[in-house]
Formats: sequence, structure tokens, C-alpha cells
Amino acid sequence: MQETVIPAAGAPFSTLLYVLIPLLPFLGFLINGLLNKKLSGTVAGAISSLMVLGSFLIAVTLFWEFLHPTAQWVAPGATAHQAYTVKLFDWISVGTMQIPFTYQIDQLSLVMLLLVTGVGFLIHVYSIGYMHHDENVGKFFAFLNLFVFSMLVLVMGANFVILFIGWEGVGLCSYLLIGFWNKETANNNAAKKAFIINRVGDLGFLLGIFLIYLTFDSVQYGEVFHKASTLQIGTGVVTAITLLLFVGAMGKSAQLPLYTWLPDAMAGPTPVSALIHAATMVTAGIYMVLRANVLFTLAPDTLHVVAWIGGITALFAATIGLAQNDIKKVLAYSTVSQLGYMFLALGVMGYSTSLFHVLTHAFFKALMFLGAGSVIHAMSNEQDIRRMGGLRKALPVTFLTFFIGCLAISGIPPFSGFFSKDEILEHAFQHNKILWGMGLLTAFLTAFYMFRLLFLTFFGEFRGTEEQKHHLHESPASMTLPLVVLAILAAVGGFMGAPMFLGKHYLADYLAPLFTYSKALNPEAFASELDHGTELMLIGLSVAAGVLGILFAYVQYVSRRVRPAEDDAQRSAPESLVYHKYYIDELYNGIFVRPIMGLSKGLYRYVEQGVIDPIVNGFGRVTLGGGQLLRYVQTGYVGLYLILMVVGIVLILALNLVRL
Repeated sequence: MQETVIPAAGAPFSTLLYVLIPLLPFLGFLINGLLNKKLSGTVAGAISSLMVLGSFLIAVTLFWEFLHPTAQWVAPGATAHQAYTVKLFDWISVGTMQIPFTYQIDQLSLVMLLLVTGVGFLIHVYSIGYMHHDENVGKFFAFLNLFVFSMLVLVMGANFVILFIGWEGVGLCSYLLIGFWNKETANNNAAKKAFIINRVGDLGFLLGIFLIYLTFDSVQYGEVFHKASTLQIGTGVVTAITLLLFVGAMGKSAQLPLYTWLPDAMAGPTPVSALIHAATMVTAGIYMVLRANVLFTLAPDTLHVVAWIGGITALFAATIGLAQNDIKKVLAYSTVSQLGYMFLALGVMGYSTSLFHVLTHAFFKALMFLGAGSVIHAMSNEQDIRRMGGLRKALPVTFLTFFIGCLAISGIPPFSGFFSKDEILEHAFQHNKILWGMGLLTAFLTAFYMFRLLFLTFFGEFRGTEEQKHHLHESPASMTLPLVVLAILAAVGGFMGAPMFLGKHYLADYLAPLFTYSKALNPEAFASELDHGTELMLIGLSVAAGVLGILFAYVQYVSRRVRPAEDDAQRSAPESLVYHKYYIDELYNGIFVRPIMGLSKGLYRYVEQGVIDPIVNGFGRVTLGGGQLLRYVQTGYVGLYLILMVVGIVLILALNLVRL
């Protein structure tokens, strides 16, 4: 069997080049962090952006070299597209446990490097214009660079421990950035919520890593996956490992029931929302499952769980998006829904399809979040779409690019989302018709609520204040240029996986070596294809669902000019249930938060204040009292010392006489 990783394969270029990829953003973090108050916002933004751009250019160089390798580094017997590792140093050495600090460069890591640094660079440039008035802009760019650094460590690591370091790093950075405007209590609560819920998932992930080491005596990808490929499908320990890993993915990638932190993450600045939702944090769970695809292929029961959790999350979040009126909250629930699509693809073994949707989603979701930021910027920080309307004339570039993003996410050909969403639905159709039906309904709802957002924001009459209307203006070039670039990617990015037009699926062919072990273990899952007629039918139904969603939204919000009800309006029971997000947050507060808070308050009052404090304070009082008595011995008077010396001599003599 051909191995996925060849440790002996030599790496092109010097080790320093690979170190620079994560090191450059880290240097940006140090520079802006240490010189926070001394640099202007423009200079801080330029430094951060250039650091990420440098990482992107190096990633492009490595990607090109990987596609067109030179003879100097191809190992004997290796193919041109096999992975290579770069060992930096021996890191952990305890008994038989040897964990080197090693980077792995292969198809998956290179694609993720291009995504993180490419989209991340555009978000950094956008932030220069968006955040230039903020008093802590230097600190903001320092945190953004640290976020990118953590994500790069995550995707470059050659073992699960390095992956976990980056995994925790993006969790920490999300806490810092979501609560960046920390003068508002709600922002701090949102940051804490994200941090705590992610820790729940991380516990499962960490237990999965421990079980991997106990089972395979290694955490190195190459060794673990090679040993795993010799096991039988359905092995119990592998099922346990993958379930634990998936718990971590559920937290990081916001799947039911650990999704509630993601909508609240909108408390952070809009560029943070774009970075978290499009290019970095939420894709970490998808990346981890793709990296460990061999283990998941060995655990069909886990794959069923992944598929159903993904399908239910996609549909569940889409229904909530129907009733949201905060422009960023609509996009947040859209992200949760699209992540469900990605996990649905993973669960039905559409591995390359899932990564395809990660890429297309990054293009159009980053575009829409940054477009939303442009709207908020023009509306003097107003985020309620009920207070907008008619903005397409004042914000023509923002409108056009946002419109392209809506077409892409709605799956309208030939925009990028059409190709990846259609592939997911095809895989789901082959696997389970109910899952396919859920995905198709989700496609209809997605098109409806995204165009509801578009029509309420950009069409009709302006519904804001006169002061807001007076200040309406298009965003500066630093904000609109990233929108234009992302709009182009959202429009044409899907052609990397368009066999019906190009004759081959370039992305799937490029990623094929990643799934060598999985194909050997379950060749049927990779060989099955739909007949041409069925494929055309599914494409037609998928496009029809998107078009119907757009038409329904047009009739409702343009033709009939329906406006969403105010918060205190009377609603029917189903409307109220969706509007209040199924009361999930209230349910969690009742089941977890309030009992834990009550328990902690009780322990504080009766145990800490009633038992521990008196004991500790008692020891303190005894010590103080003893010190007060002993200080009389050290008075500084020589006469007293002579008397005490005489008394001591007398006592010693007396004791000796008694013994006699």
C-alpha cells in the first residue's frame, strides 16, 4: 500500500522558509503589541497586513513547487505529489514517547495555508479602513496577527499535539477578539461564552489524543494513519477515538449542541467575524476530520453521527436565520448552517467535497461579512436591517459585491457555491435520501433568508434617521478593494471543481493522495457515481430550490414590501419559537448556568466563608498572637537579655539537679 506520508522525503528550500510562514504573523503580533501606543493605526495595519502577505507569498511558492517539484527533493521511489515533513527540533522526549516539533507539507496543509493567509490578508487590509478610528487599533492588529499565527501552526503541524497547540491558540484569540470592545458587559459575556463552550469540546478532543497515543503509541500523523490502515473497519477503539475527536470539532466548528457561542461572537468587530467565520477558527474542525480521514473511514458509526449532526445543524440554523434582524446575526446563523453542510459531506465520505465547500464558503462568507461591515460603517454602527433600506444607491460597490455573495451562497450557477453545494447534495442523495431532503430544504431556506437580508438592506425606501441618511457614503478603497477581490473569487472560485465544464475536477484530483488509505479500506465509497440523468435531476432540483427561495423573498419583501415586526410585537407560537432561537440559550441557562452558579454561590457562602475562611483566619490569628508574644523576647534592651540569660542558666542547672 502506498503511504500518505514519506518521512524520508526531502523538503525543498531551507527550513527557515517554513518557519517564516507562522513566524511572520507572530512578529507582527510582537511589533504591534509592544509598540501599541506608539504606532498610528495605518502603520500598525500596514505592518500586520504585510506580515500576512509575506506568509501568503511563501505559501504560493511552496504550492507551486509542490505542483512542479524539482528533482533535488523528490525522494527515491516517491511520486511528485507526496507529502514531505520539516523537522525543526526534538520537542518532547519522555521514556518511549518521542514527539518532535515537525511541520507537514502536503495537499491539505497547502490549501489551508493559501486560504488562511490569502483571505486573512484581505481581512487585514479591510481592517485598516474599518478600525482606523479605534483607540486600540494597534492591539487589534496584534490580536489579528496572533490569530493567523495560531491557525497556521494548527494546519502545519505534523502531529496531533502541535495541532492541539494551534487549536487552543485560536480559542484564546477568539476570546481576545470577541471581547475586544471590553467596556461593554455583553461583549465580555460573549467572549467568555465562546471560551467556555470551546473548552467543553476541547476536553473531548484532548481525550481523543490521549486514546490515540495509547492505541498507536504515537501521535505523528504518518505513524498513526499507517498503523490504523491495518485495522478492520468498525474497530471499537477507533470508533471511540473518532467520537471524541468529533466532540472537539463540534465545539470549534459550532455544531449542535455546542453552536451557541458562534452567533454571540458577533459582539466583536466585523473583521473578526469575517476571520472567525470564513478563514480560520470554524474551519479547524473540518480540517481535523479531513486530516484524520483514515480513522473516520474505519468508524462508520461515527460517520453516521457526523452526517446526521451536520444535516440537522444545517436545517436547524437555517430556520433560525429566517427571523433574525441583526445583519451580522443572519450571517452568523448562515455560517452555522453552512458548517452543517460541510459535516454532512464528511459524514457521507465526501471528503474532498467538504474541503471544496470550505473554500467556496470562505470566499462568499468573508465577502458578506465584510460587506455587512461596510453597511454598518455607512449606517453609523446600526446593525438592525429594519432600520435600513434603499442602500444600493449610496453603496453601489458594497451592494454589487454583496449581491454576488448572496447568489453564491444560494447555489445559483455559475457562482462558486453552486458547485460545492451541488456536490454535497449528490453525496447525500447516494447515502441517505432523508439527509438529501434536509439538505435541499436547507438550500431553499438559505436562498430565502439571504435575499431577505439583501432586499431589506438595499431595496425599498430608507428607514433610518435623517442623520444616518445624511452621512450615507461608500466605504474607502481599503474596504472596497477586498470586497471586489472576494467577489471575483466568489464568482469564479467554483470552477476548481467543475468537471461538467472543464472535463476534470481539479481540486478532487489534487487532493486524491490524502485519501489513499481510506480508498484502500473502503473503495466502494469512492467508486460509486450517479448516472448522468440522476445527476442532472439533482442539479435541477438544487437550482430550483435556490431560485424559489429568491422569488419568495422578492415577493415578500420587494413586491409586498413586508417589514419584519418589532421586538415587542405579538407573534404566533411558531414565529415566536423561531424568533427566540428555539429558546436554546434559555434552556442551557436553566440546565447548566443557573444550577452551577447557584452551587458556586452556595459553596462560597457556606463552605468558603463558613468553614475554610474561619480555619485559615484562625491559623492566621494564632500565628499573629504567637508573634505578639514572642516579640517581647526581642526588645532590644541589653539588661533584659542578661536577665533572660541568667534565667536560662538557672533552668538548665535546675534540670540537671533534678536528673541527679
